[in-house]
Amino acid sequence: MATSDFVLGGLASVGATFFTNPIEVVKTRIQLQGELAARGSYVEPYKGIVQAFITVAKNDGMMGLQKGLAPALYFQFIINSFRLSIYTNAMENHWMHKKNGEVSFSLGLMWGAIGGIVGSYFSSPFFMIKTQLQSQAAKAIAVGHQHAHKSMSGALKEIYSKGGIVGLWRGSLSALPRAAVGSGAQIATFGKTKSLLMEYDLVHQPTLNSFCSGLIAGSLMSVAITPPDVISTRLYNQGLDAQGRGLYYKGWLDCFVKILRTEGIYGMYKGFWANYLRIAPHSTLVLLFFDELIAVREKYKLGDASS
Repeated sequence: MATSDFVLGGLASVGATFFTNPIEVVKTRIQLQGELAARGSYVEPYKGIVQAFITVAKNDGMMGLQKGLAPALYFQFIINSFRLSIYTNAMENHWMHKKNGEVSFSLGLMWGAIGGIVGSYFSSPFFMIKTQLQSQAAKAIAVGHQHAHKSMSGALKEIYSKGGIVGLWRGSLSALPRAAVGSGAQIATFGKTKSLLMEYDLVHQPTLNSFCSGLIAGSLMSVAITPPDVISTRLYNQGLDAQGRGLYYKGWLDCFVKILRTEGIYGMYKGFWANYLRIAPHSTLVLLFFDELIAVREKYKLGDASS
């Protein structure tokens, strides 16, 4: 795995996260409101995306829309460094191609899932802290368990002091289905779409090709990832008892069953449109930035070779 691909994948995601983190804050709040309560039986401080933005800004201030930005940047850098570098290596070594040279959707799905799982596991502590910081809100609009963290470093110290390394990686295995489904769908769609757009001469310009492919990949990813994303948000944000066990859920399957029983299918798709508005542009920007950074690197290599 090339070190440059690893770094470029991380940098691409960091650039995109500055723009999409406010949507992530809104998405997290919507996913947590009405936790384990039947639809219509609870107060909804967040009734829609636009109203949620206004509500957060009015009660938490404009900076409230960038809550959890620091751990979000770390999370995105780590997960996308692994995902995109594994994707690039698989593509360049033709591990995602059929015998006739075509890009295989199923192989892309597999390599995308592998990259997502590896990246998700190593970035798990930052995803947990990001979720807990993003859920913090003024009392009037608070939803879900409210953690008392004042910063990312403070959260790391507190979680480590109470649970050690195991505490920092709490919920990491439960987050793997989210990573596998989302990353697999995104990477497989991106690679296949790029190949098809070039094959049928629909989009010639490389940057536009990457943009269109990233947008399509992000759209499919948002549909696939929302249910496991709701589960991950709930698991990472739940409080713990004196023995360090979750107050609401024992694990991924228990969370899935409880949400279905109390909130129905609607509960599994809470925050879908916010998720879509976050993932579609984020996916487009990440994959576009990554392709552009790769192009700059290759141009630099050619310049060195010719000098």
